[in-house]
This record gives sequence, structure tokens and C-alpha cells, in this order.
Amino acid sequence: MNKKAIYTLEFNKIQEQLVAKASSEGAKAILRKLKIETDINIINEKLDETNDALSRIFQKGSLDFSKVRDIRDSLLRLKMGSSLNTRELLNISDILTLSKQIKEYYEYKEDSLQPSIDALEEATSLNNQIKRCIISEDEIADEASATLSDIRRNKRLSSDKIHTELNRLLNSSSVRNCLQDFVITSRNGRYCLPVKAEYKSQVPGMVHDQSSTGSTLFIEPASVVKLNNDIKELELKEQAEIEVILAKLSASANEYQDVLLSDYELLTNLDVAFAKGNLSKQMKAARPTMNNNGIINIKKGRHPLIEQHVVVPIDIYLGRDFKLLIITGPNTGGKTVSLKTVGLLTLMAQAGLNIPALEHSDIAVFENVFADIGDEQSIEQSLSTFSSHMTNQVKILRHANEKSLVLFDEIGAGTDPTEGAALATSILNHLKNKNVTTMATTHYSELKMYALTTEGVENASCEFDVETLSPTYKLLIGVPGKSNAFAISKKLGLPEYILKDASKRLEEDDIKFEDLVTDLENTRAKLEREKEEITAYKAEIESLKEKLESKNERIDQSKDKILRRANEQAAAILQEAKDYADETIKVMNKTGMSVKELEKRRSDVRTKINKRNEKLKVEPAKLTKHTSSNIEDFKKGMYVRVLTMNVIGRITDIYPTKKQVNVLIGSLSTKMPIKNLEILENYKDPEESKANASKTSTGSSKIKMGKAAHVKTEINLLGYTVDEAISVLDKYLDDAYIAKIPQVRIVHGKGTGALRNGITAYLRGVPYIASFRLGNIGEGDAGVTIVDFK
Repeated sequence: MNKKAIYTLEFNKIQEQLVAKASSEGAKAILRKLKIETDINIINEKLDETNDALSRIFQKGSLDFSKVRDIRDSLLRLKMGSSLNTRELLNISDILTLSKQIKEYYEYKEDSLQPSIDALEEATSLNNQIKRCIISEDEIADEASATLSDIRRNKRLSSDKIHTELNRLLNSSSVRNCLQDFVITSRNGRYCLPVKAEYKSQVPGMVHDQSSTGSTLFIEPASVVKLNNDIKELELKEQAEIEVILAKLSASANEYQDVLLSDYELLTNLDVAFAKGNLSKQMKAARPTMNNNGIINIKKGRHPLIEQHVVVPIDIYLGRDFKLLIITGPNTGGKTVSLKTVGLLTLMAQAGLNIPALEHSDIAVFENVFADIGDEQSIEQSLSTFSSHMTNQVKILRHANEKSLVLFDEIGAGTDPTEGAALATSILNHLKNKNVTTMATTHYSELKMYALTTEGVENASCEFDVETLSPTYKLLIGVPGKSNAFAISKKLGLPEYILKDASKRLEEDDIKFEDLVTDLENTRAKLEREKEEITAYKAEIESLKEKLESKNERIDQSKDKILRRANEQAAAILQEAKDYADETIKVMNKTGMSVKELEKRRSDVRTKINKRNEKLKVEPAKLTKHTSSNIEDFKKGMYVRVLTMNVIGRITDIYPTKKQVNVLIGSLSTKMPIKNLEILENYKDPEESKANASKTSTGSSKIKMGKAAHVKTEINLLGYTVDEAISVLDKYLDDAYIAKIPQVRIVHGKGTGALRNGITAYLRGVPYIASFRLGNIGEGDAGVTIVDFK
């Protein structure tokens, strides 16, 4: 891959971000040398790893690989029979520990990372040995061996004896007066007392040190010399035993050479994959679809080095109907960014990285990417900008083929415009004839015309808002762009006479071409506006469709429930009639009753069935109704229909002068003009009918009285499953409603919220419930639901 293009397109900055995402030094080293592949199979494998790592990061996050240190030198030393130090053994333990954590942390998934996770070995016995023997880099555990434990116990005993003896001397009147400070100190690993220089002869022992002024001597009293010697000897034995322990641990580690090397390499590669996944997450990137057909189709692509809240996504495609794209437009309009976005996203994809674009964006695999972008002036070689660009372009023309992507920025610029345009056209035509995928930016009208008149070449432009003198950074393929020099100059205050003079100096063909471009731009803008309107209409239609479907679903649910209850009631009535008939037949068979008595029984059964059928039969009330504009036709207590609301109410007051009446609708009282009312002359309030019926001794009133006497205003559903609770609650609410209880309290507790959510979903479908809510403080809070009936 062309190194100059990699640097020009700033792929090295992507690498720097990638390296920062890795935790281990091994992974960082791999990412610093990240290779841009040209084999589509290898690229797809690496993209799978990146995308699978991103999926696992979204699912469970990423583990810390920072403790994965390079153990390959340690393993070589083990092969040579050397012992490892505590740090090296702890590095091995860290790798084995992380291997175990990864296998336990990530769930099994059929993805590209699972084989690596499965291949990790825990080597539990070795890891346990290391953890049992080594506490830290500077400390070996007493339990590492019985010998080490004995040595350290003897050291503690000797140390205690020394402190006892020195404390005795400190408290001795003969020695106390000779001391500079009443402390026990240490010099060269031996316990001493700080003695005044003038009392040296009164404290027999070995002098190990003196103060900077010479006034204090640090003397090891003769009575502790042997004990200090014993400690020194024990320390030597301790060090020898530690070396024995490390040698044994090293020998154990040597048995796992292949496992340890494999684990290190697997963990390093996993760190690389998760670094790529974390970069994808940061960039909000997606996996591209790779192809060997030279097709590029980037959907809402964003340049990854421009901040996400600033960058404008672009749609760009080439390689199917055309392989040469010429981008025109004003300076700072986004032409160069478009070039770099295509080049950089191609390099990222071929390096196995997700790209900041929508899913299913197509990226072609190229054997080489060439870029001639930016200021190429070379002072060292005494080359002008044009010469430097041309030198680079000559190299590109020499090496580019149909498997190459070529990017030119301002091709042919830096010299005479006529000659530059001719050279640029010839260079691009040569690349087109070689079937090279090419993108170029330019200001030359000749190149715009070349694109319009040549098959396999397409124009594109970066949109510019002349009114605000600012680019929109949108890339429009199929429309040549204008440099807008005259419009920008006019907006900035250039005198009109100069602009007119400049217009006269333009050739007629140039003027016609610019007018054509303007017409194309106006047509495109109109089509864009119409497209936006159509999209808005489609969204509105979709919203209305969803609302209608939701409404129909609710109606269907309500209808199903009503039918179910009606069927249950009908079945109960028919069963009751059947039972009565069966009982009658039994009596007949037993007693052998007369024909007259049999007829009487038969008549009773028919009467009972007819009564039950009457209950099932619903006939609309035959009402006499009429409208009237005469206030005198309206009387207190009369029932009327409110035409504007299609509800029935009762007149409670009359206001003749205003031609208004006060209508009571349920519990709501409101003034209404009589023109909005329809008189119902023989209408009877169903609630009053029920009240009158309750005064008679019917079975229905007895049922209501019975339910009213036994139904409580609260039901406790704690401990029920959702299905059990709904079954119990359904019957309870029916009973409470029949018993005319205005409000009930459902106790379901807080818990996980599953029972509360199930009850809430059920209550939404009960037609005779006016409202329901969670309890307030003092009512039971979120542990209860309060229900009000209609």
C-alpha cells in the first residue's frame, strides 16, 4: 500500500486513537504496525472480529487487559533451566487469572471470538501455587514451605529476645544515663543503642556507626551480639529457601510452556479486537460490506477525524455506472473532505476497522490507494506547487491500475488555467480508459463539461448557500457545481460595474454553461423540497395508520371480553334450565305422575326458560323525541339528549329569558341553550329502574343485596402469580361493581413490579372501570392500586 497516501489521508491518526484503546503493550505494538490488507477473505475475518467485539462490548462491556505482560522472554529463560523471579511468576499468574475471568465473564456466542475464548487454558493448579506462595513482588508467603515458616518463626523469636534485652538495658540506670535517646535503632541490619560518645567505655559492645557530629555512637551491646548473629544466619537461610521455592514454581511453570505462550498470544489478540470494538463504539461506526468489484457506496459517511457534532454526513457512490467522479464547487465547500473521507474509510475497512457510516455501506478492496491532496510545494527540491503535484501525478499514472483508487485534489491547478484544464482532462481520460476508480476535485468548467459529455464519468458538487455565503457540506452526485465567484463577490460588496465588466469578458459558452448549471441546481432544490414533503406525508400517514390499528385492537379486545362474558352468562342460564328439566324428569320417572301434573311441570320449565331468555334479550327503548325552540316545552325533571355531545341528561333548572336550561349529566351540571337539546318524553333512567326493582323481592335484588353485604372494599393479592391474581381479581371486580361499591383497593405489594404491571395491564381492558391509580402516601403508596367504578 502506498505509504505517501496513508500519511496524506491521515490513517496514522486513526492508528494513534486505536493504540490508545488497547490495554496491553503487546496489543499496542501490534496496532502500531496495523497492516492494510488486500485479500478480501482476510479483511472480512478481521471485520468479523471487530464487529463481534463491538457486539460483546454493548452486551457486557470490555475487560481490562492491562495485566497481560509479555512473558515470552521469561518462557525462553525457563527453557534454559533458569528460575524466574517473583515479578515474572506474578505476570504468569495474571495471564492465567485473566484467561479464567474471560471464559467465565463472556457468554457463549457463535462468533469469530468464541474459538479464541474457548482455546484459553486456566492452568488452575499452577496459578494456585503461585498465588499461595507469592503475596507480592517483594513478599513470599510464610506458607510457601514448612522450612520457610520455621525459619521466620525462629527469626521472630530471636528478634523478640533482642528487644527484651535492649529494653532491659534501656531501663537500666547504669546504661540509661549514657544514651543520647531512649530508643532502639538499627544499623547495617543489626540492633543498636544510641550512646553518647563520652560514655563509650561504659557500654561494652561493637560500634557500627556514629552521627554526623560525632556526638553519638551506635553501639551493639555485647549481650545481643550473638542474637544478632543468629538473625543474620536465619536471614541467609530464608533467602536460600526462597530461591528453592522460586525454583520449584519455575519448574512447575516450565511444564506449561505451550499453554502460557498460547494464552499470552490469544489474550493479546483479544485485546486488539476489543480495542477495535471500542474505537467503533466511540466513532458510532458500522461494519462495511466488502467487494472486489470496485464498487463504493458510502451511506451517511462521516470523516472520523472531524468532531461528530460538527461533521456533516455525506452519501457518495461510484464504481457501478461510472468509475470517474469529478467534484466541483466553491472553496471550503467540502470537496477535499469528501476525497479524504472516501480514501480514509477505504483504508480503515481494509485494515479490519468498522467505518463511521450506516450499515451495509459498500467498500471496494483496492491493491493500492494513491492520493494527491494538499500543498505539495517542495522548497528543498526547488519545486513549485504545480511541479510537485505533477511529479506525484506522474508516479501515480505509472503505477495505477484497475485495482487502484486514485484521489486528485484540484487537479491541473497552479499553472495557466487553459493548459491546466487540458492536462487535467487528458490525465483523467487516461485513467478512465485504464478502468481506474478515480475521484478528482476542480474549479475548471472544461472538466464539468467533460463529465457531462463522457460516458462513465459523473459530475458531483458540494452544495453552497449563496444567501448566507456558507457551504452546507452536502455532496450532490449528478449535478455539476458552481464556483459562485460572482455571487460571493457581489455579496461581499464588489461594485456592480466591475461584475458586469467581468461578465462581458466571459465567453458565451461559459455563460451558457453556468446558466445550465444554475437551472440544474434550481431543479434539484425543487425536487429536494418535494421529496421532503412526500417524506413528511408518508410519516404522517404511517402515524395515523398505527393509531387506527391500535384503536381497532382495543375495540377487538373489548368485544372479545364482552362476548366471553355474554357467553358465560348464557351458558349459566341454559345450564340452570337444563338442571331444572333434569330434576323434573327424575321426579316423573320416580313417582309416575299423572298427565295433568306432567303438563304442569312442563309449563313451569317453559316459563322458567322464557324468563331467562327475557334477561338475554335486549330491545331498544321506544322513545318519543322531538326538538323544540319553545322554552315552555321544557320542564324540570324532563330527560333530554344533548345533541352536541350525544349524551342524555335531566333538566334541573330553567332560565326562560335566556332560553337556557340546566342539565345534569351524571354528576356534571351545565347550562345549555335549548336549540342543542332534544326532548325524550318517555325516557326512564336505568339507574332509577334498578332502584325500583331493588325494592321488589326479585332474585336479582337478593343477589345484589347479598353481594353488597359480603363484598369488601379491599382485595389482597400478595403471594399470587400474575395469572392467579387476574383470575381472582376478575371475579372480585364483577362482584364489587354489582354491589355498587364506588371505589376498591387492590393490595399487590411493590416487589419486582411484575404483579403490579400485570394488574395494570388487565385494568385497562375492564369497561366498567372509570379510572385507576397507584396509592398515595398513607394509602399504601406503590404497593396498592385504587380503582373507581363508572
